[in-house]
Parts: sequence; C-alpha cells; structure tokens
Amino acid sequence: MLKRKVWLCVMIMVLIIGGTGLYIVQQNRFDLVEQAIEIESPEGKLTGTLALPEDSSGKLGLVLFIHGDGAINATHDDGYKPLWERLASLGYASLSLNKRGIGGSEGNWLEQSMEDRVEEAREAIAWARKHPRIDPDRVGVWGASQAGWVIPKLAGEEPLAFSILVSPAVNWLRQGAYHTRQQMLKEGRSEADIEAEIAANNEVRQLLSKKASYEDYLGAVRDGSPMTKERWTFVSKNFLSDAGQDLKQLHSPVLLMLGQEDIHVDWKETELVYRNTVKPELLTVAVFPDAEHSMLSKKTADSGLRALMISLFSPRQITVPGYMDQIEQFLKKLDEHRPLQE
Repeated sequence: MLKRKVWLCVMIMVLIIGGTGLYIVQQNRFDLVEQAIEIESPEGKLTGTLALPEDSSGKLGLVLFIHGDGAINATHDDGYKPLWERLASLGYASLSLNKRGIGGSEGNWLEQSMEDRVEEAREAIAWARKHPRIDPDRVGVWGASQAGWVIPKLAGEEPLAFSILVSPAVNWLRQGAYHTRQQMLKEGRSEADIEAEIAANNEVRQLLSKKASYEDYLGAVRDGSPMTKERWTFVSKNFLSDAGQDLKQLHSPVLLMLGQEDIHVDWKETELVYRNTVKPELLTVAVFPDAEHSMLSKKTADSGLRALMISLFSPRQITVPGYMDQIEQFLKKLDEHRPLQE
C-alpha cells in the first residue's frame, strides 16, 4: 500500500512538472516565422533575424531594431519576440542584428562609434529594401536607450518612414551623472558619498577629454572595479555623444516612449528636448508612470525572480500595460494616412 501511494505521488509530480513545461512552451511560442539572415558589409559579416507574419499577403512594412548598450543578440534573449508578434499582426516584419562579436556577427561592438552604428543600420536597411516581401517605402526603426544617439543621425542619412524611441538619452555625460546620482539614492547612499562619486567621475571625464591612455586611467581610478580596456575604448569614442542637434533631422513621425521610474535616463530632460526640437506635428509622446528604463514595471525590474517568472509564464505581459498598445496605435494611424498604392 505504501509503495502504491509513493508511486501515485511520483506520477502526480511528473504530470504537474510535465504540464507546467508544456504550458511554458506554449506561452513562448509566438505567431511569427523567424529567418536567420546574413548581410555582407565592408566591416565584416552581420548576422541577425528577420521575423515575418505567419500568414500574410502583399508587401510588409519593416521595423529595424536598434539595440541599446551591451552585448545584445538579435532577439535580446527572446525579449523582443512579444513585440515582434504584435508587429507581425499589424503587417510588419521585424529585422534585428546581432551586435558585432555576438552570434556570428564579425567584429567587436566595443570598437564602434555611434557613426559606425549608423552605417551598420544603413546596411541593414539597404538589405531590407531589396527583400521581395518588404515595402521599401515603409521601413522604420525601433530603438532603445543608446539608440537615441543612433536614430537621429540615421534619419539624416535615410528616408525613414517612422521612428520609435524607447528611453533615449540626449547627452552622454549628463545621462551618466543623472544615473550615478539616482542609482546611489536608490542604494540609500549619503549625499557626501554621491558628491565624492561625482567628483571621481569628473576626473575620468577630464582624462577622456585629454585623450588619455588606458594606463593613465588605471593610474587615476580610485575604486576597485575599473572599466576594461575594451570598455575604455568604447567610452573614449562616444562620451561626447549628444542628440540635440541631430534631432532636427527627424522628418517623419516619431513616437517617444518614456518611463517615470527610469533611473538611467532623465526622462523629463529627454521629453523637453524632443518637444523643443522635433516638429510638434511629427511627435507623439507617451509617458508611463510605473515604467523603468526597459519599459518594465518598477516591481518587475527590481526583482529578478519576478521578471523570470513573467517571462516564462506570461511573456506578453513582461512590459508595462499600454506599451505595445501605444506602438500599435501609432503604426495604425500611420497606415491609415498612407496613400493607397495603385
């Protein structure tokens, strides 16, 4: 009798585990078709993913995804897929590249300037416009964070159909100072600690301005966690980035999405600069009260376990309510005003 009960308990656990696993698989199966792609470029091969609707006829619009900072692969560890699915339902394909040095893309993303990233985006757009499924006149971009320095430059080089910017900064140095203060306040650090950290960062800024070597930087840094040589190279190339003037090159509709809980980017400054620079008739601004930098709720962003559980069991709800709805409304409005093709 005891063995029978044990066996029954084991079977129940197997069914529960198996059912849970099946549920997770089903929740992470998205209504789209993914194709691995390769693009040849003078700087080396680029690899990525083209996500297409499962069932569609006619030409598709395209959204090129431009990543923020970090070693990001084409799907952003599958984090882009819920949005890709929503875009597919609207008749849009999504194109996203692995950063250089990631997933088969050749080179090293830490050696790139923002101008290098613009050229990379242009190569992706040129490839997409030749694709038989893509309408070359309906190619736009989605970009997060650091992409805020790429997209305005790109708009000066390419006739973009639209731009969707999520939590973009305007000025690299001001963003860094803002993030330092907000992060330390979140950690409960004193004002004296914050001022000391800001002073140390100003010393690093002076070294960057003098084009100091990495060895000079190591000799001046005071904490025990200096940036790597590769990171120093990247920062040296990009620390003067400022989107203020480049924003004047945005001549097609722009959706700016900001989170009031963002400790990385001063969302109020970003909103003010965009409203003062981008033509009002082109700009749509959406501010989400509970959203942090990645459009997650503060509660989710502050809990790795919560974020993991949502991504497993309900990935379409990982971002704050209304985020994907806002993108859908923006694109639908554009398509409603798009001239009918003969």
